[in-house]
Amino acid sequence: MRITAGKYRGRTVFCPPGEIRPAMDRMRTSVFSILGPLDGLSFLDLFSGSGLVGIEAASRGAGPVDLVEKDFGKKAVIHRNLSWVQEPIQLHLADVRAFLKRAHRRWDMIYADPPFPMAGKLEVLQLVAERALLVPGGSLLLHYPDEESFPQTVGSLVRYDHREYGRSQVVFYTLPPEGS
Repeated sequence: MRITAGKYRGRTVFCPPGEIRPAMDRMRTSVFSILGPLDGLSFLDLFSGSGLVGIEAASRGAGPVDLVEKDFGKKAVIHRNLSWVQEPIQLHLADVRAFLKRAHRRWDMIYADPPFPMAGKLEVLQLVAERALLVPGGSLLLHYPDEESFPQTVGSLVRYDHREYGRSQVVFYTLPPEGS
């Protein structure tokens, strides 16, 4: 797997053992194009696997970046992948739901790529909305299989885009700025 753009374009990211479904280059390129410049924006990568999406965000100027992965077996490879990244990236080895329940900050961008067979994806979106973990005007993206669907609104989050990439889809939510 390779970083597709930015400071680390072309750098190799290794795939850890265990269950993982890396984000396709075409999908990552498209999603990051939709998001636009990330300079100075905080980024949260949920179900981070190899850390690829978080590293891609850092390569494109995001920072700080937080990765959340519950599989301790992926820790060594994630740290190897982060060894050459100069931007601040913090790995949190925790269950995503538990992490979101105890988080005490907000992010500009949140990317969630749960295992496709995982139940409870909507609960992850609801936790972000209920705990106000997205800054107003920020974006929350969910990557999911095409046989699932998600509502127009989740709490205070409003869907603003949807893209299809083969058998997978990405839905984009935002927390509208106050007064809009």
